[in-house]
Amino acid sequence: MKVPDIYEQYRLAAKLVGEIPEHMEVVLIPGNHDAVRQALPQPAIPKEFAGPVYDSRRIVSLGDPSEVRLDGVDFLLFHGTSLMDILSSAPGFDYQRPVEVMEYQLRARHLAPEYGKSTPIGPEVEDWLVVEHVPDVFQSGHIHVPGSAVYRGTTIVNSGAWQGQTDYQKRMGLVPQPGLLPVVNLQSLQVRMMDFRSE
Repeated sequence: MKVPDIYEQYRLAAKLVGEIPEHMEVVLIPGNHDAVRQALPQPAIPKEFAGPVYDSRRIVSLGDPSEVRLDGVDFLLFHGTSLMDILSSAPGFDYQRPVEVMEYQLRARHLAPEYGKSTPIGPEVEDWLVVEHVPDVFQSGHIHVPGSAVYRGTTIVNSGAWQGQTDYQKRMGLVPQPGLLPVVNLQSLQVRMMDFRSE
C-alpha cells in the first residue's frame, strides 16, 4: 500500500506473481483493496486493472466468494471482509482467533450473517453468500492473523498476510502476524505453517 497508483500496484504484483513456478496452480479472488466493487459478491478483477498480473503467468481469476475443486478437494474461497462485522457485534470473538469467526460463518451457513453493518451487500437475484455445499476447505483472509482449525470435517484456514501492523489495525487492537503461510496438504487436509519471518 506504499504505492498509491492502482495500476502500478498491479504491475508490481505481476512481478511477484510471475515468480511463482508454473507447476503451481494460481487462483485469484479480489479483496477490499482491489479495483472492483466493494459490495459482496465481488466480480473478478477486470483485465483493465490487473492485466499485468494475468499476463505474468497462467491464472484462474474468480469472484469473491468462489467454489473451486483442486485435486479432488472442494474449496470455498472468501476474502473475508464481513469478518469485521461479526467481530464487532458477536460476543466472545477476538481478532487474534479469526478461525473461530469463520466457524461461526459455517454454522450460520452464510458468509455475511450480520446484515446491515459495514459490509455492503450487492442487490443480486440470488444470495451468493449462502453456504449451500459443505466444503472440504474453507479459506479466508482479511484478518491478518493466520490460523487453522477443523469444524465438522471442514478444514478452516485463515491465510494471514505479509504486511506489518498499520495505524488502523493498531486502533482496532488487531496484531497481525506477517510472514506465516498456512499450507494445506491436499491428501490429508492437515495444515502446516511455513515461517518466512527473518530470524
